[in-house]
Amino acid sequence: MAKQIEGVYESIIACATKEFLNKGYADASLRTIAAEAHTTTGSIYTRFGDKEGLFEAIVGKHYTKVMQMYKAAQDKFASLPAESQPDNMATISGDCMYDALLYCYDHLDVFKLILLKSEGTKFSHMIDEMVEIEVEATHKYLNVLKKLGKPSPKIDTKLEHMIITGMFNTYFELIIHEMPIEDATLYLKEMRAFYTAGWMKIMGQG
Repeated sequence: MAKQIEGVYESIIACATKEFLNKGYADASLRTIAAEAHTTTGSIYTRFGDKEGLFEAIVGKHYTKVMQMYKAAQDKFASLPAESQPDNMATISGDCMYDALLYCYDHLDVFKLILLKSEGTKFSHMIDEMVEIEVEATHKYLNVLKKLGKPSPKIDTKLEHMIITGMFNTYFELIIHEMPIEDATLYLKEMRAFYTAGWMKIMGQG
């Protein structure tokens, strides 16, 4: 089988990562990747199926890992007793965003591919997916506040969506601009404080 040729798979991945970073998914050339990897386009098709399969081989498991981290944090928060949720609103999500930031920094090229170079693939909507999960979680939390006798004023859905989208765009700017990790962790802490205070104000809790 093709994978038994030692080093070819790894060489294709390395050369493809470089090509996708330079040109983006849509404009990347399998011919160029094959030439750089000293192999053939046929060997790429054999191993990865097509260009999207090659892109997925680079980013797929890492995309899944971060999404799983984020969903697990949402589930952990939702599983708390209602009366405990207000005091933990910032803590669980903040810890998750910190852990995810470290993971992204450990795989910086991968997440630059996802965030900047994935148009035309199923991975280009990561922020949109995270926004939708956050919107759903926000609505669940608003219901918790209502049950606790602390109902939130009505929040305009368009404003809600813009705030959440802005939060994730701000978060991923840390990765896109490759800020030193010391700065990035500080900015994340301040960003979380800013958005938590804003949400508490909008929800009538602060």
